[in-house]
Amino acid sequence: MRPEASVLCGVLPVYKEEGFTSNDVVAKLRGILHMKKIGHTGTLDPAATGVLPVCLGKATKIISLLEDTDKTYKCRCRLGVLTDTEDMTGNIVETADVSGITQSDIIKTLDSFTGRYMQVPPMYSAKKVGGKKLYELARQGVEIERKPCEVFIRRIEAGSFEPEKNEFTFLVECSKGTYVRSLCRDIGQRLGTKASMAELQRTAACGFIIDECVTLAQTEELFRSGEIEGKLTSIDSMFPSYEKLKVRGGTEKKVRNGNVFIMDVPDGKYRIYLGDGTFAAVYEVRDKRAHLCGYFLT
Repeated sequence: MRPEASVLCGVLPVYKEEGFTSNDVVAKLRGILHMKKIGHTGTLDPAATGVLPVCLGKATKIISLLEDTDKTYKCRCRLGVLTDTEDMTGNIVETADVSGITQSDIIKTLDSFTGRYMQVPPMYSAKKVGGKKLYELARQGVEIERKPCEVFIRRIEAGSFEPEKNEFTFLVECSKGTYVRSLCRDIGQRLGTKASMAELQRTAACGFIIDECVTLAQTEELFRSGEIEGKLTSIDSMFPSYEKLKVRGGTEKKVRNGNVFIMDVPDGKYRIYLGDGTFAAVYEVRDKRAHLCGYFLT
């Protein structure tokens, strides 16, 4: 027997296929699962594929907490060309010589991006400037100056190099707000040429890896067979690094109301459970005062 859609709650790791927007995936899941309360944890471009964790039911309340996590991508970069979208779906606006660039040059250049760097977001992005999304302006033929934003590259590793195609691959683990398209552009600049993203796959996000993901077709089959709950990760399991704390009495009442309370524990984020074992919230403790980060009882 398949579960009632209204009781589904948790995070479903979806494999986003090429051609779908992240919002397309959410819309299709609403039809498959017969429920409205669904949201994704981070946009992937239509041409990109890979890990797209999707929150169902009460789990939509943790989207803002999950969006801040690092993500890992495998990227194929094309040297010698720059497009208006900074990937190969756009129109070529500049070309440059790539002769003499070696795999050693690529490795050294990639290494130079490790850590924090200031990245100018692409015009074709959902970032808002003056209340308007950049891609809306770009589609009108308008290009405006964008302020660089600090991003963090935790790890970046070179993969294959195909000089006959002017392409190379790399793996990158990066912070929220990092545009891999723009990273390709900047890699090209540091190599003394132009570059655009040719292919992108998100290989890990929010603790999920690609092998754990299900396609939309597989999701539909799992729902029909009543096995969909077996693919869901519970809300509290999404924060394995947060210590568990159980509260009772007056403190439990404060948690039920989402109020601040006193807790003599080290600073940090905690998973808060009620006396009966029900997971209630994520709180952050600062100077023994616990502040609500996310509430999940209702």
